[in-house]
Amino acid sequence: MQTTQSPAIILEHASVRYRSSEEPYWSFKEFVIRALQNRLKLKDFWALDDVSFTIEKGETFGIIGRNGAGKSTLLKLVSRVLSPTKGKVITSGMVAPLLELGAGFHAELTGRENTFLNGTLLGHPMREIKAHLPEILDFAQIDGYIDSPLRTYSSGMVARLGFAVATSWEPDILILDEILAVGDEEFRMKCYERMRKFRDDKITILLVSHDLTTIKKMCSRAVWLDQGKVKAIGKVDDVIQAYHENIR
Repeated sequence: MQTTQSPAIILEHASVRYRSSEEPYWSFKEFVIRALQNRLKLKDFWALDDVSFTIEKGETFGIIGRNGAGKSTLLKLVSRVLSPTKGKVITSGMVAPLLELGAGFHAELTGRENTFLNGTLLGHPMREIKAHLPEILDFAQIDGYIDSPLRTYSSGMVARLGFAVATSWEPDILILDEILAVGDEEFRMKCYERMRKFRDDKITILLVSHDLTTIKKMCSRAVWLDQGKVKAIGKVDDVIQAYHENIR
């Protein structure tokens, strides 16, 4: 009997609403007083509005759009950083979000200590992190600084270490937000090679980038978001063409 594989990610009418005050206030105290007096006027902003699509397991899927289109909000939904105001998001398997390289690092801890800290935050036991440490150091190429405080690192060194830790394990779903745009050319090529390996190993990848060449090179399908709404979804060439025609 042939079994149907369930999708990696399902979004069903997913919406995210933020609320902000219509009038400016100059302190938290003023905000609380207005709220207690029922004088706080709020307006709604829908960062995502009724977004629905499905991503299959092993697919590399791109998300494009202008700044403020809702791309990062969508990634946070899939990563479970945010919960939808309406609708639902379903994921299958372990999700590894790279929303910001070096997130969760502590400036006063050494690179080695931060590696164990970040690996633990990603859900890996200490023995696994120890086993992966040589590979992490080899990829990041910061051996001489691994026992120095992170505050002495350049931004490129932090990026290399963050990417090396997060991608030393193969997740079921990998989420990337403009990650491949950081670092020097040699580091970016190493990132691309690792992403290509993940793609060949049928890891589901969700990729946000303003670099449409990267989206075209890495992805089979894409979605174009604008003001929180889906404007186009389908084959990556067709979606990029529709986006280009709109911004001309």
